Amino acid sequence: MNIRIVTVIGAGTMGAGIAQVCAQSGWETRLYDAFPEGLERGMKTIHSFWDKGIARGKTTEEQKSKWSSNLSFHGDMQEAVSNTDLVIEAVPEIIELKQEIFRKIEMLAPKHSILATNTSGLPIRDIAESTNCPERVIGMHFFNPVPIMKLLEIVRHDSCSNSTIEAAQSIGALMGKESILVNDVPGFATSRLGVILGNEAIRMLADGVASASDIDTAMRLGYRHPMGPLELTDLVGLDVRRDILNNLADAFDDEKYRPHPLLERLVLEGSLGKKSGMGIYDWSSGEKKERNLKI
Repeated sequence: MNIRIVTVIGAGTMGAGIAQVCAQSGWETRLYDAFPEGLERGMKTIHSFWDKGIARGKTTEEQKSKWSSNLSFHGDMQEAVSNTDLVIEAVPEIIELKQEIFRKIEMLAPKHSILATNTSGLPIRDIAESTNCPERVIGMHFFNPVPIMKLLEIVRHDSCSNSTIEAAQSIGALMGKESILVNDVPGFATSRLGVILGNEAIRMLADGVASASDIDTAMRLGYRHPMGPLELTDLVGLDVRRDILNNLADAFDDEKYRPHPLLERLVLEGSLGKKSGMGIYDWSSGEKKERNLKI
């Protein structure tokens, strides 16, 4: 499939990162968000990433100018998806919200468009069946930070066509990603393993096994993880991790997946991780600092 135009729905952390990678891949890229402040944050996030690359000598001003020319920002969905070849949805992990968006996209986008969701754990089938074109709907699960992380988890459901799967794999390769293909089971491959590790790390922190930084260091140096599970939870978002755990618990009817009470408490108090400035660690200064959590 010849991709010329890509539309990303949702200008949050993941959406902005996906749009950045698409623009860098040479495609005309449209980033849509229903909220002007969301678009503004998304734009600042992308340009900040490029500016840091320039400061470190990894990116040139010419590259930034070229990439910027591929990128536009939209507050009107019809305008954003007209004539597009690929739509990637990256809104919060609320199944009803995603289904509503996919029904709108189906009406507004061309009939040849591939409709992808970046969900990290919701059933792709449930999203696809909200449309009249489930064969064009597929999961394309990116990882944060999208411009750096090489993995793309492609999720197929029973009604997904082979041509859609092959197109998603080709798109991933053009983005410079290495794709894995998994079936539409709760948590897929990555989220199911990742959230369990993160939840157990939170349990260890609550039980006083070690400090957050020492637990993270154990996994980085002992198991060669690039980032510890607690820091990763802060990067992904504590609310996102909590929601995935609850979805898994409901899907498997297994309480072992329920989020630890400390995770629930942090989310309720607004400590959502790096994006809120406070999570398991204190990010308020822009740098990671150990936090004296009251367990």
